[in-house]
Amino acid sequence: MTGQKKGISITEDWTVVILGFALIFLAIAGLYFPVPAFKWSNTEQLFSNVFSGHNLSEIGVQFLITFAIALAGTWLTGRSIRNLLLVFPVVFLLTVIALVITGNKTMHELNLESVIFSLAIGLLIGNTMKLPNWFRETLTTEMFVKIGLVLLGTSIIFSDVLKAGSKGLLQAVLVVLAVWYFAYWVCKKMKIDDELGMMLSSAVSICGVSAAIATSGAIKGDPKKLSYVVSLVLITAIPMMIFMPYIALYFGFPEAVTGAWLGGTIDTTGAVVASGTLVGEEALKISTIVKFSQNVLLGLAAFAISVYWTYSKKSDIPGVDQKPTLGLIWERFPKFVVGFVAASLLFSFLLNASVVSEVKAPLKNIQTLWFSLAFTSIGLETNFRDLFQTNNRKPLYAFLIAQFFNIIFTLIIAMILFG
Repeated sequence: MTGQKKGISITEDWTVVILGFALIFLAIAGLYFPVPAFKWSNTEQLFSNVFSGHNLSEIGVQFLITFAIALAGTWLTGRSIRNLLLVFPVVFLLTVIALVITGNKTMHELNLESVIFSLAIGLLIGNTMKLPNWFRETLTTEMFVKIGLVLLGTSIIFSDVLKAGSKGLLQAVLVVLAVWYFAYWVCKKMKIDDELGMMLSSAVSICGVSAAIATSGAIKGDPKKLSYVVSLVLITAIPMMIFMPYIALYFGFPEAVTGAWLGGTIDTTGAVVASGTLVGEEALKISTIVKFSQNVLLGLAAFAISVYWTYSKKSDIPGVDQKPTLGLIWERFPKFVVGFVAASLLFSFLLNASVVSEVKAPLKNIQTLWFSLAFTSIGLETNFRDLFQTNNRKPLYAFLIAQFFNIIFTLIIAMILFG
């Protein structure tokens, strides 16, 4: 099945900036952004809370908002609107199922994030059912991811980092630089391709899933490789979240050191909060500050990676033998980073604090939804067997080696700065 392509064909990166800011300004203007309830602990709560008429209507409104944005993006980029009309509702339904599973009390206590179940459901459906080519081709994974990243900028408030002090930011800079270069060096030594090595290094050193996504967008990476890296991040985050706090307690690390250690090594924000809570209030505060500081570096890192990628891959560009010009760098630069930084600046310096407080939760909720939609799509278009082939053992080993280095190096820095 093929659908006619209609639209004005704006590049995808500029499209997501337009759409991301459309959502931001609509929220600021007062448009109602629902925050559906997904928490439940038993069957009775599942039907009385999650599947109640009111909550289903909230989910319905959320569907209409995201569907309208997805349709606008499809039209602006010149893709098939007809195909999206069939594909998006399926992706949304599967994503809602993932959100319901995530909302279970047990899953919530383990702090398992919705992207885990979105990816798992997508992989299950995509690898047990023969999806038509037009269906897979319609999955706009990158657009969903990048809209989420633009919205992520609204949660990066620079004043919060400055109020927290310079130690967290200093640790973030030292850890990100050292761990990234070490991870990339290991990938080079193990002859892992540059694209996968870039994603893996960013995921280990910066902020896990978000960093892998941003790097993939910066280098226009293969979604299958992104799916593999995300799987590694999510799988390793669980044991680290559980065991690291108890290791710190066993050796008697001060709470501030423990918090800095957890915030600098555990790759997902939710897992950082869960592990910090196990130790104490001060550890929770410091771990959140350090992780937040690393998140601040995301836009800068994506810019640096984009420039490096353009220079290092200049030989791949037909007719380019000399160093790329500034124009070529700008052409290949991921414009969603502009949206991410602009959103952060808007919420950090231009908006009233009361406005930021009012729209923060709805925008955070819909940002999570876009990421979940993206990972459902990644799962649907990925062959599960490709993720764990024999030739994928090297990236696994590289990831584990880099993560071990991250744990030791970050502990040393945390002891120096917070001990």
